[in-house]
Amino acid sequence: MARVRFIGAEPVTVPELGGRAVEPDEVVEVPDDRYEGYVCQPQTWEAVEEPKDDPAPPVRKSAAKSPRKEV
Repeated sequence: MARVRFIGAEPVTVPELGGRAVEPDEVVEVPDDRYEGYVCQPQTWEAVEEPKDDPAPPVRKSAAKSPRKEV
């Protein structure tokens, strides 16, 4: 999750954050894929912590196969 600071003068309700009220100068966490949607509004939001680089893909563990039984 990325973090942004609300720099507006009055509290706002942010539907994308579950309808939560955000106070002036409050730092909130936003989904990494929505970060740009906040910081592209520099009169309202200020970047605090950018999204992390894409993490390495998870390692998939394959289930061990049981030996075949000869019939």
